[in-house]
Amino acid sequence: MSGPTPRVLLLGGTGFVGRHVCEKLTRLGCSMTVITRRASQATAIQNLPRVRVLEGDVYNGAFLAQCMAQHDVVINLIAILHGSEAAFDKAHVQLPQVISQACQQSGLKRLIHISALGASLQGPSLYQRSKAQGEAVLQQAGLDLTLLQPSVIFGADDKFLNLFAQLQQVAPVVPLAGASTRFQAVWVEDVAAAVAHCVMHPHTASQTYEICGPDIWTLKQLVEKSGQWAGVRGGQGRWVFGIPHVMAWLQAFLMELAPGQPLMSRDNLRSMQVDNIASGQALGLQDLNIHASSVSSIAPGYLGHKGACTKLDVFRAKGRP
Repeated sequence: MSGPTPRVLLLGGTGFVGRHVCEKLTRLGCSMTVITRRASQATAIQNLPRVRVLEGDVYNGAFLAQCMAQHDVVINLIAILHGSEAAFDKAHVQLPQVISQACQQSGLKRLIHISALGASLQGPSLYQRSKAQGEAVLQQAGLDLTLLQPSVIFGADDKFLNLFAQLQQVAPVVPLAGASTRFQAVWVEDVAAAVAHCVMHPHTASQTYEICGPDIWTLKQLVEKSGQWAGVRGGQGRWVFGIPHVMAWLQAFLMELAPGQPLMSRDNLRSMQVDNIASGQALGLQDLNIHASSVSSIAPGYLGHKGACTKLDVFRAKGRP
């Protein structure tokens, strides 16, 4: 890309993916403003050069338009995995509406929106349908829009493989809902690299990219491997077995009742009625000049606490310089 380095407004920059995006864009020399509800949530990024953390409400259209007026590109990473129909609608549909209106008010046209692989208006889950509705809102707004649709994302501080590995530290066996569902898990660094590439290359506007790893795994295989890579039972892991739908529904319901974010919800279970893999008919990481890393080349390092990058990620998560 020629010309001045883009000024980036980042929504959701304090989350799992957002922290990695900030680091990628910092290395490229971009100046960034990260909007967050509470600055205390931004300890992992506020010491990065050229990153300004701004407290504010992203649902406030006037505030958002004012922020956009000082930037060249907006990245929206805000999403939820669990919640009611109203919660999904607010995060995945209403927020894109606010963003599109703020773009029109400010005159900013360039938007990179992180959606989800499997987003569909006919999808079985609230998550999939609301994600597709949000895409439709933005596609109708006349913006220079790039849509990224990642599969499930893994990385050193993920809440996916780490949780399954931790579960196997205490559970003698793992009864698993959606065991046969197939995923094309993608490394968070590859997702961040995709976002950064789109920021630096405006010609990616009007395109949709399926962001997937190189290998297809069933959920059962991923859970088994997470235990083995974490060294559970001397590297053997626990016995992981699929359970019938009725039992899976009950398991998810009980998990929803537990305090904190559930490991699995009934809506997650509905999502897993459909494999989460690339269609083979869309653009992907290779079209962004990114060679996708496999789960098996990355996850053993952080699950086994052996990788050189693991300590760095721990320090980063704690916000240490």
